[in-house]
Formats: sequence, structure tokens, C-alpha cells
Amino acid sequence: MAKYGGSLLVPSVKELAENPMVAVPPRYIRPKQDAPVISDNTLISKFPVIDMESLLSEESMDSELAKLDFACREWGFFQLVNHGVSLALVDKVKKEIQEFFNLSMEEKKKYWQYPGEVEGFGQAFVVSEEQKLDWGDLFFMTTLPVHLRKPHLFPKLPPSLRDTLEVYSMEVNALAMNLISGMAKVLHIKDEEVREFFENGLQSMRMNYYPPCPQPEKVTGLTPHSDAVALTILLQINEAEGLQIKKDGKWFPIRPLPNAFIVNIGDVLEVMLE
Repeated sequence: MAKYGGSLLVPSVKELAENPMVAVPPRYIRPKQDAPVISDNTLISKFPVIDMESLLSEESMDSELAKLDFACREWGFFQLVNHGVSLALVDKVKKEIQEFFNLSMEEKKKYWQYPGEVEGFGQAFVVSEEQKLDWGDLFFMTTLPVHLRKPHLFPKLPPSLRDTLEVYSMEVNALAMNLISGMAKVLHIKDEEVREFFENGLQSMRMNYYPPCPQPEKVTGLTPHSDAVALTILLQINEAEGLQIKKDGKWFPIRPLPNAFIVNIGDVLEVMLE
């Protein structure tokens, strides 16, 4: 079975935020050194955009591979347009994830984290009762390979969401392999070598929900981190500039393009790129 570590159970921030309040509970208030970062808006226009159609076209492949190489080496992030995943499917994923987070607490308790595990509803890697918490809820689960799915999670999801995520999981997996193949070309690595390494690898999905906050300047939606995986393909439900990345010691927000994915090069691929 996949092992991600464990996490203590914590209250649902969505449920907490639904009760009228004027001040954030102390456990969610970050100390001064962890205050929300100041964005550098001057870099926003320079954020790389990769066109998947161009990456797969013989006519434009070389120039797009050069852009991909630059994005991976200099940024570790890029937005991916014309990615080939059905927009109708993407819209369905967005709609059904929103409905999933809007389930009653009684229903969501069926998917709550088991003691000592991180998969399910809750927060990740909470190891003490004094630890500061994020202002957000997550739902996390293994999706591929199928035999590693927790029997009380993916198979027990509301049928429409389960069927939608089944298709989405396979579509995103194929997209990830195409991206990794492109990176292999840049690195002069044989395609079959990277496919052998990654093709049947672990895939997981993390869904984040950030409710309104009466004191947003005092909380953090998601603790600053790097992803310890090969590749993260992020779908934003709306166009809020919530995601910030750090480059050259400065933080700045990402303005998500319509119908785009935001791709993050994880620690595993970063080692390869170096």
C-alpha cells in the first residue's frame, strides 16, 4: 500500500467558517514570520506558458521544447494550454468537486482520515495538538495504480464523481507522460527509459477547499512547500489568484489562464533536470 505518513484529526475549516465569527481561532493564526507573503507583480507577465499542441507538432516541436526546457530549469512551473483534456470533462470535474465539499458533515465523515493516515478528508501532516493549522480543508487519495486505492475512499465516492474522476485520472496520466517525454527529449534521454520509470507510477489526487476568512491576512491557506513528486498538474476551480510561487527569493501570484493547467516540476524531476 502507498505510504504517505500520518496526520492527526482536525476540525473542518469549512464547517468552522460557516459559523459567524469576527476573529480567527488562535490555532490558525500564523506568527509574524509566517505572515502571508508579499507578491512581486512585476514577474507575472514573464510566467511561462507551454502549448501542448505545439509540443506534439513536428513543425513547432523544437521551439516549444526550448520553451519547456527554459520553464523547467528557470521556473519549475508553467501554465499548460491546449492540453487535450476535454473541456467538458474539466468543467464536470470542477462542478462535482465543489458538490463533494458541499456535502453534509455527516456524509463527509464517511471519508474522514483514519488514525495515522493522511488519505481522506482533513489536513496533511498534523503531528501535534499545538501545530498551527492551514485555513483550508483537503481531500486526498491514491488514484493509480488501481490496486492501491483505499477501499473506503475512491470506490465509495458518490457515483457521478467517482466515474468522472476515473476518466479524469486516466486523461491526466496520459498528459503527464507526454510532458515527461518532452522533458526527456530536452535531456537527451531515451523515451522508453523514462516511460519505463514513470508509466506505472503512483498517482494521487489532492483537492483543496479554502473558505472565506474574516482575517485573511493572519492565516495561510496552504503552508509553503515543495512537491516531493515527479509532476503536479493543478486544476483551479476558479480564477482566484490564490497560488503563489517563489522565484529568486520573491513570491508572486499566478493568474490562471482560462482552460489551462498549472504544472509544477516536483523534487523527483528536479533532480533529473539538474
